[in-house]
Amino acid sequence: MNPAAILALSMLADDPEPPLRYLALGDSYSIGESVEAAARWPNRLVEELRLRGFSLLPAQIFARTGWTTSELEAALIEAERGASVELAEGEIGQRPGPPYALVTLLIGVNDQYRGHPIASYRQGFAALLARAIDYAGGHAQRVVVLSIPDWGRTPFARAQQRDAARISREIDACNAAALELTRSAGASFIDITDLTREAESRPELLAADGLHPSAIDHDRWARRALPAAERALGGVQADH
Repeated sequence: MNPAAILALSMLADDPEPPLRYLALGDSYSIGESVEAAARWPNRLVEELRLRGFSLLPAQIFARTGWTTSELEAALIEAERGASVELAEGEIGQRPGPPYALVTLLIGVNDQYRGHPIASYRQGFAALLARAIDYAGGHAQRVVVLSIPDWGRTPFARAQQRDAARISREIDACNAAALELTRSAGASFIDITDLTREAESRPELLAADGLHPSAIDHDRWARRALPAAERALGGVQADH
C-alpha cells in the first residue's frame, strides 16, 4: 500500500464517530407546553446523556399540543411526504430521517381526554410503536416509551369538575395496553404516571396553566428515562 493510502486510512481511523441522533414523538408533554424549550424533557434528557459521555445532536422533537395517536401518525405521514407540519408556535416539524439511535414515544392523553375507546387507543399506539421502531432502524431496543401522565389530579381538571378517579382508571387502562405492546415488541417502557399524580399535593410540579408539568417534572421524567436511554445508546456504540 502506498504512503498516501496509509495516511488516508489513518485519518479515517482517527475521525470521531458522528453525533448520535434522537427523535422524540408525542403531544403537549413532549413539546413542553407552558415551559421554555430548554426545559422540555427530551432536551433535558439530551443534556443528561451528554454529561455521561454520549455525543448527541439536539433532540428532534416531533410533537404538538392536542395530538391524539391518529393525529400524530397522520402528521408523520405528511412530514414523510415533504409537507410542512406546524408543531409549537413558530416551529415546523423536521421531516423524519431514520435511522435514529434513540426514539422516544409519549402519546395518548388526548385519546383519553376525548373519550376514545381503549381499543382505538391500542390500535393507534401499536401503529406508532411500529413506526418508532422503523425510525430506530428496526431496533426495538432503541425505542423508549413513557407512560401517559394523569391530568385528573390538576386544578384544570377540578375546574372542569371532571371525575379524577375515572380519569385515573382510563389512563391506567391505556398505560396497561401500551406496556403490553411495548414489552412484546422488545422496547423499553418507563412509568412516569406516579410522578404526575404527586401534583395533587405539590403545585410546584405544574406550570402556570394548572394543567401541564412544570420544568421540575420535565426534569424528573428525563431522569427516570435516562437509564433506558443510556442502554439504548450504549447498544448503538457497541454496534460501531
